Amino acid sequence: MERPNPPPGAIPVPMGPGGQMPSPQQIAAMQQQLAAEAQKHGMTVQQFVEHLKAQRLQQIQQAQRMQQQQQQQQGGQGQQGGPQGPRPGPPPGAQGQPQPIRPGPPNPVAIALANFLRGQSLKPRTCIINGERKDMFRVKRALRALQSPAYAKARSKNPALPEITDRASLENTFKLLPMSMLALRVSKMDPHEGHDHPPKKGKRVKGLWTVKIEQQQDAADDMYYVWLYEGSQIMRKVYGALALVLIFTVVLYPLWPLVLRQGVYYLSWGFLMLLGLFFLMAIFRVILFCATYFVVPPGLWLYPNLWEDVSFMDSFRPVWAWHETAKPKKKKKTKSVNAESAAQLAGQTGHPPPATATTTATTTQIQTGPQQRSYIAPRVEELADDE
Repeated sequence: MERPNPPPGAIPVPMGPGGQMPSPQQIAAMQQQLAAEAQKHGMTVQQFVEHLKAQRLQQIQQAQRMQQQQQQQQGGQGQQGGPQGPRPGPPPGAQGQPQPIRPGPPNPVAIALANFLRGQSLKPRTCIINGERKDMFRVKRALRALQSPAYAKARSKNPALPEITDRASLENTFKLLPMSMLALRVSKMDPHEGHDHPPKKGKRVKGLWTVKIEQQQDAADDMYYVWLYEGSQIMRKVYGALALVLIFTVVLYPLWPLVLRQGVYYLSWGFLMLLGLFFLMAIFRVILFCATYFVVPPGLWLYPNLWEDVSFMDSFRPVWAWHETAKPKKKKKTKSVNAESAAQLAGQTGHPPPATATTTATTTQIQTGPQQRSYIAPRVEELADDE
């Protein structure tokens, strides 16, 4: 239904939502508001309406002029390379440089690719990134998985997975992961880098890297990527629901049947008795060691591996063993020359004393004394005649 044109000199009434005409009360309220605004500006209602129309027309014309100017500027920039010569291109080697990947929302194809790689044996390693532990894998193992028959089989089931024909398509397929923020390239870093204090000498866990995210998300074979995609969370939700059910069941213990409550009561007593026997055995083994330490040294231990970091069964193997004492380190015997006797002999004969050498277990040092000539006057000793 077309809207009828207002007669000349009449005030146009705006249409309501859906093309419906406003009610008489709404029309009266709008006319009163228009009359009040016209009175503020010192105009009649008709003059105020014409003034508003002129302002709106001026705004439309100004917007059109600005749009035309922008189009002329864009056209002039495109024609600069024609009559004046070619535009200067990028510096040599800039085209071959890797461009940063612009991350976007997760792509369904990238999620399918991540699910496939998650199910493959990529030999992941645990790393620390931003204080959290994540799984890290090497790029070459992921590329091998994409070239394996398992990927072809997965692609036959899900045709949305990209086809891999050469190295370029292989890398482009792998780069779907960083583009969807499912996995990002990282490199090893010093956790104390940039700190004023020296690095702390703590116990280092073998193979546990502290990594940082790199800006250039390339796909070379020797690079590392960290998983940000944790896969389907269905099983985690199921485990959480089971934990809530178990807690709720324990809370409702007073409402259990009498048979179940009696069973739990006897089981709890049995567990407490086993725990008490364990502590009694720990105390008895200490008393036994103290008694045998003085009688039959070095002492006897019952279940020597009880507190060791071993499995439950290995904690009770062997049943007993002698206490292991630290063996003293054997020092190597050093061969030394009697320097004093040699010096006295040299002094009596008038020859310089020989060089002295001292040998230790680690290094060998030769100490050469100063060559000094010492002379001792001969002495005559009188012996009494035997009678």
